[in-house]
Amino acid sequence: MKKWLLLKIAVHTVFSTIAQSSNYFPGPNSWEKRSPVAMGVDSIKLRNAIQFAIQNESKNPRSMEQNHLRTFAKEPFGEAIGPFADRGGETGLIIYKGYIIAQWGEPGRVDMTHSVTKSFLSTTVGLALEKGLIKKIDDTVAHYISSVSSYEKGIEFPDSLNVITPFSSPHNKKLTWEVMLRQTSDWEGTLWGKPDWADRPDPDSTRWHNRIRNEPGTVFEYNDVRVNALALATTWVWQRSLPDVLNEFIMTPIGASTSWKWEGYRTSWIKIADKKIQTVSGGGHWGGGMFINAYDMARFGLLTLHKGNWNGKQLIPAHWIVKSAAPTKANKGSGYINYFLNTDKNYLPDAPASVFVHLGNGTNIIYVDRDHQLVMVVRWIENNAINELVKKVIDAIR
Repeated sequence: MKKWLLLKIAVHTVFSTIAQSSNYFPGPNSWEKRSPVAMGVDSIKLRNAIQFAIQNESKNPRSMEQNHLRTFAKEPFGEAIGPFADRGGETGLIIYKGYIIAQWGEPGRVDMTHSVTKSFLSTTVGLALEKGLIKKIDDTVAHYISSVSSYEKGIEFPDSLNVITPFSSPHNKKLTWEVMLRQTSDWEGTLWGKPDWADRPDPDSTRWHNRIRNEPGTVFEYNDVRVNALALATTWVWQRSLPDVLNEFIMTPIGASTSWKWEGYRTSWIKIADKKIQTVSGGGHWGGGMFINAYDMARFGLLTLHKGNWNGKQLIPAHWIVKSAAPTKANKGSGYINYFLNTDKNYLPDAPASVFVHLGNGTNIIYVDRDHQLVMVVRWIENNAINELVKKVIDAIR
């Protein structure tokens, strides 16, 4: 019986290795394209899906500054403090079994990707856990960071230092890395000039300064100030800039270009070991965030499709990807930032329940579908058109 068990394990290992080696991963500066017909995909249906995407380009202005003035700038403290860049037109990539089978628009164009940035941020937290910089995900963040010296008016005034204590209040002292990642922290305070209550504020202004503090883990709230507090804490743990971390451990190993950049705010500079380091933002709410092309987004999507494994090398622990895509108790449609889940098929009724997406304003989306070995990057599409596009692409693959 023991010999039989060992034989089963050996056979399983061999076939797992064969299966892994059959997956295609693009090399640096190249990505093999295959025709839909060669991959057994209905080319007419796929062409119709692409035409549908192009016809449903976002109606928002292509000027990101103008778009900001029409949206988030209307919030209290809504002025921009980070850079913007005008966007391109509706763009997409369809990756099937690792190969590019379709592309349109300007996939090589570097554009803002807004809250897709948050998925890169959560990845740096997972890497910090893997490296032992964070011992346990349920540790309090306050255990790792107490006070930070920040440059009060940005790098232009490097002698004006201010001490901030982002996790010192009785409520914030209780917050763990887990609740920060799941956006159930209810972190309180002001960071980089933005109060937590000013992000998507309560319609009732009488609650802005007197809101109830929810117990950590009980209430989900999408809030960029709190995400930026997580970015600050993660930067402190690493003692270096998060773009450097991401580049070393993720972007270079997956063969990404050197055209991407991850921006913070002119107010978000801190001092670490006598060095000025910019704390990056988790999106473009007030400007900043990740500026990246669709090919590099697709590489990251392919990495998460394979649970952090890139051509046999485990860049992100598989268990971290699994946990990232596990539903949050307070919101089953959300995992770790920025994994949007399809658990109850509410978000994408015509996609498998196992699908997750890295989602950002615009709409920018990295669609990850293991059931169909499919990754899609779609940029600047109307949000209400995404499900129909997914439905059409899946139908073409079938």
